[in-house]
Amino acid sequence: MGGANGVEGVDTARSDFAERVREHVARTVVGQETVVERVLIALLTGGHLLLEGVPGIAKTLMVQAVAKAIHLQFARVQFTIDLLPGDILGSEVLDQKSGEFRVHKGPIFTNLFLADEINRASPKVQSALLEAMQERRVSIGTVTHDLPAPFLVIATQNPVEQAGTFELPEAQLDRFMLRHRLTYPTPEGEAEVVRRSLTLGLKRKGDGAVPMSAFDAIDDGRKLGLSDLTAAMERVQSVHVSEVFIRDCVELVNLTRKHEDIELGCSPRAALALVHASRARAFIHGRAYTIPEDLFALAEDVVLHRMRLKYAALAEGRSSSQVLRELLDTMA
Repeated sequence: MGGANGVEGVDTARSDFAERVREHVARTVVGQETVVERVLIALLTGGHLLLEGVPGIAKTLMVQAVAKAIHLQFARVQFTIDLLPGDILGSEVLDQKSGEFRVHKGPIFTNLFLADEINRASPKVQSALLEAMQERRVSIGTVTHDLPAPFLVIATQNPVEQAGTFELPEAQLDRFMLRHRLTYPTPEGEAEVVRRSLTLGLKRKGDGAVPMSAFDAIDDGRKLGLSDLTAAMERVQSVHVSEVFIRDCVELVNLTRKHEDIELGCSPRAALALVHASRARAFIHGRAYTIPEDLFALAEDVVLHRMRLKYAALAEGRSSSQVLRELLDTMA
């Protein structure tokens, strides 16, 4: 009886939050339902998300659409080679009148921080995000400042093979709960993108005008707010996770440390990420409990960026995805 009531409560929350966010984003972004689900998981768990894909597949557009759907404070920083840590965190500025230093807070002081093309910045700038991502506070001068609640980093990166990119260090990759790889849309989806672009029209500026972009067309209706997100997060906390499910997550993580082809296995953060992300996914799909499907659906996004193959395995043409599939097959 209690289980039935729990499931009913989750279904109601799903229709009131997750589905409304999806519907809002779908007005702007064509397809990419799985990516929207990953963004929702990050929001509901407070985990950070890394989106990887070639330019032009709506990574930035999608994040902005989600932020407007929930009316979150939003800041976007375009990462470039000449970006400095102070450009993100803020700095102390000398007040000429009083002769005292005052704190100028950077764009990191927001609910949803979009680090656009994070791997185009220098490693020094990338490491400046570590304290903020892990502790949700930053140090400016000698003073530590708490970041707003909620606080979430969603970073986008281009494939590391592209020119002008720096590979993120393992310590920073480990702080992303999920790394999701986006692909090109289907021909049908791409055709719909083109059709929508033909209906955007012009954006008037005085007597002049400029063609509207998809960013201008994002629906700014404030139908959801922080209170709705907080209520959904509370419901996620009530999703049941069995001891068997916990053991399965820990087993997968431990297998990455023992496989002969893996040089660097997953840290304990991987098991934590699997459990918490699975609980959020169960909520999004209207369940009051996790099931093995959640683990298998999220394993690639949680595990792949936390493991590194040995050189010999790479020389033989092995890939991280192939090794992970073999590990999952042993658990099926």
